[in-house]
Amino acid sequence: MAYQVITAWPGYQPPVIGLWNWKAASAALWRMFPITRFRTGTDEPYVDQELWPARGVAEHAYCPRLFYYMTVEGVFAPSADTEQGKGTHRRVDRPSAAPADAADQECRNGREATEKLEQSESDPDRPRSVRSLALTSQRLGLTATLDLAEIDGNVAVPVEYRKGRPCRNGGSQVAEAVDELMEEPRLLPGPEPWPTDRVQLGLQVLLLEEAGYSVPEAYLYYAAERLRLRVPVDDALRQDALAELDAAKRDAAGPRPPPLVNDPRCPRCSLQPICLPDEVNHQRFAAMTVAGQPVDEQLTPRKLWPPRDEGIHVVLQREGVRVGVRGQSVRVTDKDGDVVKELPLANIESLAVVGGVQLSTQALAVFAEQEVPVAFLTGAGRLTAMMDPLGPTSAAVRAAQVRVLDRPDKALELARAVTVAKIANQRTLLMRNHADLPTRAAADLQECISAAENAATIDELRGHEGNAAAIYFRHFAGMFKEGVKEIAARFDANGRQRRPPPDPINAVLSFAYSMLTHECTAACRLASLEPTLAALHATRPGRPAMALDLMEPFRPLIADSVAVSGFNRAELVEGHFLNTAAGCALTDAGRKAFFSAYGRRMDTEVTHPVFEYRLSYRRMIMLHARLIAAWLLGEVPTLAFLTTR
Repeated sequence: MAYQVITAWPGYQPPVIGLWNWKAASAALWRMFPITRFRTGTDEPYVDQELWPARGVAEHAYCPRLFYYMTVEGVFAPSADTEQGKGTHRRVDRPSAAPADAADQECRNGREATEKLEQSESDPDRPRSVRSLALTSQRLGLTATLDLAEIDGNVAVPVEYRKGRPCRNGGSQVAEAVDELMEEPRLLPGPEPWPTDRVQLGLQVLLLEEAGYSVPEAYLYYAAERLRLRVPVDDALRQDALAELDAAKRDAAGPRPPPLVNDPRCPRCSLQPICLPDEVNHQRFAAMTVAGQPVDEQLTPRKLWPPRDEGIHVVLQREGVRVGVRGQSVRVTDKDGDVVKELPLANIESLAVVGGVQLSTQALAVFAEQEVPVAFLTGAGRLTAMMDPLGPTSAAVRAAQVRVLDRPDKALELARAVTVAKIANQRTLLMRNHADLPTRAAADLQECISAAENAATIDELRGHEGNAAAIYFRHFAGMFKEGVKEIAARFDANGRQRRPPPDPINAVLSFAYSMLTHECTAACRLASLEPTLAALHATRPGRPAMALDLMEPFRPLIADSVAVSGFNRAELVEGHFLNTAAGCALTDAGRKAFFSAYGRRMDTEVTHPVFEYRLSYRRMIMLHARLIAAWLLGEVPTLAFLTTR
């Protein structure tokens, strides 16, 4: 992972920008909260027929949880496999043209003509090959777009394209090609369709037959072997397809299915970082063990191996620079039009804009399409707006968040977990870095932890959190070395102050907390959490309360650590700050030095205390946001936040 910093000058504040994927969000909300309508003049309810895509139902045969994520919640994450699949389907995804009269009508309406039917003029009896044939059945509640259909009169043969290889499990055998010198050919496992592919073909057969076609056979084309595999159409194929469709409809009406256990399909799944199968199973089986319930040793979760991340997180802060997109790259130019930086678009994961940086509308549209969040900050580091791409949002998570946090006991459970983790990390940071920490200070913080664990109400918990913060910042200046004693003394005299920050340490803490708020807000959005609804922090207009809750355990680990190490290593010095009547603020050079230290800290890997794998702090924030969502849905029984020793 790289962290790119481009210098800037403080300037105007850009307008508030917000984007919402209304299509995906409204579809998910309609599934979660159906509204009963009535036929005109009667009391008979009218129910909209839900149409399920055949591809989504086929995913149910592969993994019911994957089906729920992709088809019910609309969550999708691209991967190398999905991109290769798109390349395989590139040609068949171009729809064939309608018959001549319909095509002429479309041209008269100003529409572009689609690709012509593949039909030889010299052989009128040759079957037509129709690409991207769309079919729908209201009776079955099913819809599909066929890759290719070879149609001859009322006879249709569907052909489904796949990028990979067929299944070879030994169910059938074929003779190996040999030369004349070998005694006899060897029998090798023959190709068979994967269950997912077979179900999808069966659903296509049902749609074609309901449309009036006779379907004697079907084919699967596996691009990796250039193999056209025939699939006989019989009653077994139809029954299997209908059974999978019924099972998918039942699962869609209920809660999210549990993850697979120790399944080899999970590591390569593109939704693995979202689904968290091993993490969820780890928490489930740990709770069963604590409760004394029997656990099958074969179902013990395997050792966790989280996916790696190579994304680029860009910070733009030079006044007057302009950001645009050309081809597949992001281009940053200065006032004279000279290129300052060029970055690959595919690798950018987030963008932060500080001060007077200009972004073209085309760049904003591309960032939204690529689901790259853009944060707008003032020169003082205050987060003023976010352009949130808002990909598919799980209505199930949002509904669970409202229901669960409306219960005082569950809200207290979440608030207690983040508070205890925060105080523990504050105590650890002081014990690691303070030159002469009084024994009583560490003991007082430990008492605050015990009190927070036993708090009966959120108000009582907030009191213990405030008491711990007072003890922590009372000894905060003792973590700075001799070279910065003057700056530390100013902080010690002022204490922790935010609006405005009166000294360099307060200025760095405020700036770091603003950046961390941006990180946690983006993580909440990606986990389908509503950032404004939380437990510990009260909901107020414009306040990302859930992001602030998520941020609590990471304040000492990231923001406070950046302040302490930045001054102790002389990366941040007195000349990086400007004292005015509006308070103390970082200069251009100071912000550049801050972002360098902040980027390194976010890239630092740390071991999770429960799952025992190493992740960068940025990935750790995302993991905790998704675990909160899983806890809200009841998939994990307890919350485990990051604490260090």
